[in-house]
Amino acid sequence: MITLTLLHPLQPVPVQSWTFKEEPQIRIGRSTNNEVVLYSAVVSRNHVEIRKVGQGWEVVNLGANGTYIDGKRVTQTLATDGMVMRLASSGPKILIKIDLDTASPYSKNNSQSSEESDIKKVKSPKETLIN
Repeated sequence: MITLTLLHPLQPVPVQSWTFKEEPQIRIGRSTNNEVVLYSAVVSRNHVEIRKVGQGWEVVNLGANGTYIDGKRVTQTLATDGMVMRLASSGPKILIKIDLDTASPYSKNNSQSSEESDIKKVKSPKETLIN
């Protein structure tokens, strides 16, 4: 299972969240045919794709304005739990949470920060308007 959380532009708080359990790929962009639709001038119609690779996930940039992780532009990289990617150098930030062991909730570490708990509570529709 993978959860993508749109973060507030000025504070590290969740705005909207999407959880995917079975999808082999998740597309993010302005186009309505994406699984996650973000309306922002700096986001391409098909900006980034997150693909299932074995037991993990990889982030693949498709957008003209780039995808950034830790301030560095990437074309393709492995996704890690807790990674924050930015669409374009000044665009929306998305937190990636990866749960590889969804079968047993008791095997997960129960020491979550309050921020992680808040993120899991956010539920909303597919589309988001970003200024």
